[in-house]
Amino acid sequence: MVQKHNDNDDEMGDEIELTDDHTDTTDPELSDIEDAEENKLKALRSKLKDAEDKNRDLMEELQRNRADFLNAKRRLEEERLRDRDRTIISHVEKLLPIYDSFYLSQLDKEAWAKADDKWRQGIEGIYSQVKNLLAAYQVEIFDPSGLPFDAARHEALAMVPVTDPAADHQILSVIQLGAERKRGDATELIRPARVTVGELAT
Repeated sequence: MVQKHNDNDDEMGDEIELTDDHTDTTDPELSDIEDAEENKLKALRSKLKDAEDKNRDLMEELQRNRADFLNAKRRLEEERLRDRDRTIISHVEKLLPIYDSFYLSQLDKEAWAKADDKWRQGIEGIYSQVKNLLAAYQVEIFDPSGLPFDAARHEALAMVPVTDPAADHQILSVIQLGAERKRGDATELIRPARVTVGELAT
């Protein structure tokens, strides 16, 4: 602050004196500011970590729910296909006796040839429709005549003594044809063929 003195005894005239009348205001310490900013940063980092943890938990739950949904959907689809297969097999099992009747009616070729032409053509037409229906269900009728006996596909109704070793455990006659359903590489036996099997006499 500038002060002016009048001193009559002083030949130098007016004298200017500078005084420090400035009020001392202390600035905040830099370290306090840094600490405050650091605390804010820590709080933000903590909130960010909590948000990331919550997001991770939600994503894991979403993935679990998605996997559960896909598994349930797959099981439902598999069950639906199994139900459809059971329905088809049940239907085929009802068709097989009809197939057998038409097949046996034509087995005696001589008697079949003597039947009335129109009647025979009608029977053959119906028989053809039954065969086409079975084929639409991927069902194959098989005749194992002359093949080795296979307990997995054949049902032996009688064992017939034979003297020829080549006929031992061979199918000698077929009493009822077998039926199986083929889908791709998988084969499902619907009905074993009923057969007589040769047995070497001792």
